[in-house]
Parts: sequence; structure tokens; C-alpha cells
Amino acid sequence: MIHVTTLPNKITVLVEEIPYIRSAAIGLWFKVGSRHERRDESGISHFIEHMMFKGTVNRTAKEIAESLDQVGGQLNAFTTKEYTCYYARVLDEHTLLALEILHDMVFNSKFAEEDIEKEKNVVIEEIRMYEDAPDELIHDLLTEVMWNNHPLGRPILGEIQDIESLTREKVVNYYKRYYTPDNLIIAVAGRVNYQQLLDKIMELFGSIQGEQKGDKITIPEFNLHSFSRRKDSEQVHLCLGTKGYAINDDRIYGLNILSTILGGGISSRLFQELRERHGLVYSVYSYTTAYQDAGLFGIYAGLGPNKVNEALELIQKQLKELKTGDISAEEVERARQQIKGNLLLSLESVTTRMSRLAKSFLYHGKIISPEEIVEKVFNVSLEDIKAMAEEISDLNNFTKVSIGPWEGF
Repeated sequence: MIHVTTLPNKITVLVEEIPYIRSAAIGLWFKVGSRHERRDESGISHFIEHMMFKGTVNRTAKEIAESLDQVGGQLNAFTTKEYTCYYARVLDEHTLLALEILHDMVFNSKFAEEDIEKEKNVVIEEIRMYEDAPDELIHDLLTEVMWNNHPLGRPILGEIQDIESLTREKVVNYYKRYYTPDNLIIAVAGRVNYQQLLDKIMELFGSIQGEQKGDKITIPEFNLHSFSRRKDSEQVHLCLGTKGYAINDDRIYGLNILSTILGGGISSRLFQELRERHGLVYSVYSYTTAYQDAGLFGIYAGLGPNKVNEALELIQKQLKELKTGDISAEEVERARQQIKGNLLLSLESVTTRMSRLAKSFLYHGKIISPEEIVEKVFNVSLEDIKAMAEEISDLNNFTKVSIGPWEGF
């Protein structure tokens, strides 16, 4: 059973009771990410996520780290472009403890000057580590070029110079702007007692006051461009992207089906053509990324520098074949079943169920059930898919980026 409650201070509480398991996942979801940052604040959302683990007025950093370890639980966090989440997974008997730890971390952090300076070095090393992973970095490079100078195109981690310039005043001011009750969703899924949990949430969070005072976000404009970054590596990493759809646009379901057909697994057209038939790549896939007001459709491939041009020709060939209507009803049905299976199988994870609650409410203002999503997927017609294929049929309409030892586009 799912409960939706709004506290008097505007915190949204989402609880899914699952009595037949022995665990619970709890998440504090703040509607703030890297796209909310001003240019001189780049990387600050992610930096604040780190600072929440550095000690509160009640606990040291070591005590926070030990708090759930000692009861066999897990404590973690992540930052995206549109939200930040602090979460825990524990045995059901420790749910209230996990909730109390999360509350203390997020609302009682000290932001000590010494800790801020120390954590700058940690985040800078994280940025350097990311720079050494071109298969991940290439996706950031794509959005940077595609959404030129827009916050959605900036890396979540920020640049090294951005982190070095952070001050305690800047960190605290940003925290105060966005870490407010009206900007918070508390999501819980697992073996919990709803009323007992709500009482504890009221006790811990009910007196928090404040209103979000962040800047109004803007919609990015698509920039058609090509860019190659030279890097001394064994492979060239390619990423090609074009316009997609916002997360609340129902056309996203058709685009997901099309992406599954084109590059959504080992039976997909790109995998069969570039890897199985021609042996050009180890990894190739297509994907969709959706935000609240924008989205993209992307294609990735990692391959040797002497094979790039052939691969681009084959990718273009596959896109054109989609355009000519060479999509069968059987192929669409397989893609639908693949999406359905991936969705429903993921719900066997209590953390995924908690995340689904929060993200559904965050983007849609309501809980959209898995059954509703499956229905939307199966309502997409073959004609809809063919019409969508027309829109992505030409690589000349894709922004193209590469990292590696290749002369470029």
C-alpha cells in the first residue's frame, strides 16, 4: 500500500508498505542538482552532498560512518543534474534509526572550514578519476557541446578550478537556498508501519521551516556541432546526440522503444551490425536521457581509431533503414517486452521501489504505477515508432563528440 502525505511545512512524505520483506529503504530527495547552480557555483550541489558526511553537531564523521555499519545497514548519497538524494537501506527493525541518522546529517551538518578545505582535495581527486574514464566522460562532453553554456550541459562534479574557489559562505548560502522543507521529498519503501513512521518523521522534520529561494531554471537550446578531444588512449569513444523529449512528455515511451530496437541490448540492430557482423566494437548502444523540460537521444560506441569512419557509416545506414519503415510489429513487440521486463524485475529491489516513488512525484506530482507505465509503453503504435524514426534518421542532425587518438569529425 502507498501513502502520500504533505506535512504542514510542505515536506512530501511517500511510503510504500511491503510487509513480506525484511528490509526498508529511506531516501531524502531534494529538488536541487547541478542545473540549479549559477556559473560561479558549478559543482557545489555535489560538494554539499560530500559535506553531509563530514560531521554534525551530534556526531563526528566517523560516528556517521559507523552508525549503520554496526547494524548491517548501508548509507549513501548521489547528486544528479536535477536532484540530490541521501538514502539508507536497513533491516526493518532499524528503520527509525536510519531516519534519525539521515535527518541529523542533512539538517545538523557543521560545514566546518577545516572539513571544507579537506573535502576540496577529495572532490578534485574524484574529478581526476572521472577524467581517466573516457567511456563515462564522453557523455558529459556530449551535453556540454549540445547544450552549450547551459547549466544542464555542465558536469555535475564541476571543474577543478570551480572546486578550488568554493568558500564556506558560498556553500552555506547555497545550502540555505535549496535545503528547505518545501523542496524535500521523504520516500520510504519496505517493511514499515506507516503511522509509526509518520509520527517519527513529524517529530524529526515537522518543525523545520523555510522556503526555497533558488533561481528560475531555463530551457536549454540545442546546439548542432561536432567536437573531438585528443587523448592518448587505446580506443576512440564516440557519442552522437540529438533532441529527445522531456520526462513528462508521453512521446518518451515511443522513443524508448525505438532506442531499444536500435541499440538496447545484444539483439539490437547496432550491436548485431557493428559487433557481431563486422567486429568493429566491443561496446555500442543507444539511450535516452530525459529531464523536466528537455531530453536527448544518444548513441555511444568505443572502438579503434582506424574503424571510426566505417562505424559512422554503419550507424547512418541503420538510422536510414529505420526511416524507410523497415520496422516490424514483431520487433516492436520484443522491445515492449524488454522494457516491461526491465521495469518489473527492477522492482524486486526495495531501493528501486523507494526511488521510483520519489522520482515519480518529483517529476509528475503524483505516483505513476508500474502498470501505468507498461500500459503507456504498449499503447505506442507501430506507426508512432515509424514517425519517430523519421526524426532521428540523419546523422547530420546529431551533435557529435569524440575522445581519443582520432583526427576528428
